[in-house]
Amino acid sequence: MAEFRMPSLGSDMEAGTLVEWLVKPGDWVKRGDIVAVIETQKGAIEIETFQPGQIEKILVNPHTKVPVGTPLALIKGEREAMPGAAVPPPAVPAVPVAVAPLARAPIEPPAAPSAAPHVRISPAARQLAEAHGIDLAAVTGSGPGGAITHADVERRLATAPEKKRAPSLDLNAMRTAIAAAMMRSKREIPHYYLEHQVDVTPCEQWLAQKNATLPPDSRLLIGALVIKAVALAARRFPAFNGFYREGQFEPAQAVHVGVAITIRGGGLAAPALHDTDQLSLDDLMNRMRDLVQRTRAGRIRSSELSDPTITVSSLGERGVETMYAIIYPPQVAIVGVGKTVTRPWVIDGAIGPRSVITLTLSGDHRVTDGHAGGLFLADIAKLLQEPAKL
Repeated sequence: MAEFRMPSLGSDMEAGTLVEWLVKPGDWVKRGDIVAVIETQKGAIEIETFQPGQIEKILVNPHTKVPVGTPLALIKGEREAMPGAAVPPPAVPAVPVAVAPLARAPIEPPAAPSAAPHVRISPAARQLAEAHGIDLAAVTGSGPGGAITHADVERRLATAPEKKRAPSLDLNAMRTAIAAAMMRSKREIPHYYLEHQVDVTPCEQWLAQKNATLPPDSRLLIGALVIKAVALAARRFPAFNGFYREGQFEPAQAVHVGVAITIRGGGLAAPALHDTDQLSLDDLMNRMRDLVQRTRAGRIRSSELSDPTITVSSLGERGVETMYAIIYPPQVAIVGVGKTVTRPWVIDGAIGPRSVITLTLSGDHRVTDGHAGGLFLADIAKLLQEPAKL
């Protein structure tokens, strides 16, 4: 029997509030399935399970705030659950939606002008719909048996006007959490900083040709090329790709680049693009768009927050030419990206205008030094000179 616990989604997280369950006792789950939604300072996070098997018992009711590491549910392993799998629990047919039983939150909603008599909806979804004046008859359910989930109501919010829409994030709490993490970083990590200017004219020329064949919503941005170059360099220089825990460095087994994303109204999150070094540029760009959209909607998955191995942060779109970022623990490096500017540059002995960006590296001196950092930045610059090979 395995315990499904409240995950840690970053060094700034101490507790989370369970918003809703997307499974019920008796349901089978596989690795990577989203089973619950929790609320943190970063918004509503979709929590995945990495233990395949059968949900045995729900231990925590929705709307409960619990510390990181608290058991939320019990999951039978596949072999353990198999002997009894043919006999479904008696209560399963009567439970139409994946939530823990709550006396104050009936499964069947009371009759209301905005809902059909037999609409199935989770308590968390009902609360969100009522807060924003959403007509449940206009919401299509994607849960078990067509039940309306929290995510269904949020999708409706994104496409329909409503009168009482309120921000889903507590931006003051998020800012406090970010500040605490950065204070810890500056206090515990001996930072060093390097700067490197990179001629990205080859990237711009290649992008112009590439994007000429693509529809506007599929075109690549130079940011995707920089992220891919950072990922490939991190694979070649593993000392920058990993975590510093309990007095020693742990190199990561994969490259999951965290992308710093600003949230409208204030706040910041840096979820991961998994296996970034293995993605094609087209796939990388598509995943970036999806990640930005979901992050700003407050719908990030737990694995995207818990396992970035190195982070890229850019303020180029804000007009910033050079930025020196603070490492997000337990990571050991972060790359800053400035805006593209036109500068005089020497090419084959002649001076001409070139497009240039400034890359910076903030490194952890407990793991690497300036020499290694310089080689790392130079490798990123070299990769950007041949964008077609990224």
